[in-house]
Amino acid sequence: MKHHLIAASAGVSLCLATTAGATELKYANWASPMHTIVAAQVDPLAKALDEGTGGETTLRSYNGGELGAGPADQFVRVLQGTADMGWGVHGYTSSQFPKSLVLELPGALPLDQPGYAALWRAFPEELAQEYPRTEVIALWASEPNILMMRDKEVHSPADLKGLKMRVAGSISAEAMEALGATPVQIPMTQVYNGLQTGLIDGVISGASVLSDFKLNEVVGSITSGPNFGRLTFYTVMSQGAYDGLSDEARAALDTLKGEEISRMTEEAWVATADEALEAARQADGITVLDLEGDEAQAFNDALASVTDAYVAEVGGEAALAAIRGE
Repeated sequence: MKHHLIAASAGVSLCLATTAGATELKYANWASPMHTIVAAQVDPLAKALDEGTGGETTLRSYNGGELGAGPADQFVRVLQGTADMGWGVHGYTSSQFPKSLVLELPGALPLDQPGYAALWRAFPEELAQEYPRTEVIALWASEPNILMMRDKEVHSPADLKGLKMRVAGSISAEAMEALGATPVQIPMTQVYNGLQTGLIDGVISGASVLSDFKLNEVVGSITSGPNFGRLTFYTVMSQGAYDGLSDEARAALDTLKGEEISRMTEEAWVATADEALEAARQADGITVLDLEGDEAQAFNDALASVTDAYVAEVGGEAALAAIRGE
């Protein structure tokens, strides 16, 4: 697996909309307006900007891919000026974020530790160079990954052999291959249909997608317990757009950007996941398997080589140590 950085556009056009002295920032949201990201992150940022500037600078969320379909292109949209700000999944463009993706590795971080704090520990020395020409607003992680299956129960790695599993990027793809499954990379927005039609047998992701993308309607069983890793996310702003803010707008944004808005977003993600998983436990037609002890360890042992190989390949030893606080 080779890694190359996405080339930044030579001329970044800013899309700040200015009317009668007011400035509107465009936030690219490829998910629906009901997705956790809106209430957890977009709304607090918008409120801070509005209140901090007396309404002179506002933030508008363009939902459902209004600024361009496809979550894989979010970072490029900000670089090219289609959006001033946007969020994305690191794994959708794995080549851009090889060291940021270390946190996604199985066993990289204990299941009960927050991902946002680990990412920001590693950011200054190990990750910052992966976000050229942008101001990083937030870095956070999902709740730990689980397996969500259409009609198969997974008790052991052998149960995954030959099954088609939707993955979010290269990390989860290699994890599924190590467990004997065939990885299939399709956008999360297409997973519902993929499960419903049998195009895929299951998906590895956090439980929040059960409600955020209504997968609870097409999932028959869930396996949790092993450390399958977790997804990681970013929100970036064009450096030109950030530098072009008024002093008041920049100060208002700075009160939240970084660890604070990252914490708020991740906690909302986890809360959504907890609620969705509890609903799944209560639902008719969904079996939830919570593996412990030797059953969970069998998965962890099978996945250890994936983590070791990836860290060695990208030279991520220092990034992993920083993530773990070592």
